[in-house]
Amino acid sequence: HFGPDHPNVAMCLNNLALLYQDGGSPDQAESMFRRALAVFETLGPEHPYVAASLNNLALLLFGQQKTAAAEPLFIRALGIYEKNFGERHPSVASVIHNLGELNRAKGDAKQSEAYFRRALAIKERYLGPDHPSVAGTLENLAALYRESGRNEEAKPLEERAAAIRRLHR
Repeated sequence: HFGPDHPNVAMCLNNLALLYQDGGSPDQAESMFRRALAVFETLGPEHPYVAASLNNLALLLFGQQKTAAAEPLFIRALGIYEKNFGERHPSVASVIHNLGELNRAKGDAKQSEAYFRRALAIKERYLGPDHPSVAGTLENLAALYRESGRNEEAKPLEERAAAIRRLHR
């Protein structure tokens, strides 16, 4: 039997939070994510599960337009992943991509572009140039370019993303 501070309990709390999030209950999701995070923190503040939990909580908060609350969580998650896996790991790329989206929402196009380009380079190298996750980053970078009036730069990214999506239908 597992006690309340067992990592398996935290995994269940995290999964329950995801269900609440998908079901449109963000307050319950946040509560479950925070409980899961507290349990994962007992494994050590730099454990990869802590990073995953921080990223999940940050995504929830960002989805509620709480960028000021989400950003430090993404940054902490990124630091933990980089410490554990190095700077060129798919989990690192995922958080960097999320920071790109957050900075795009804040209107910081320059920082957003830097994050998206960094995430794209990691994903292309470690997931392959035709991975669906690469398409997602290409689409977001293209949208950023369009918002900035850089349509000529956006078009080839959109075309490449569409080609990747067709490969995975």
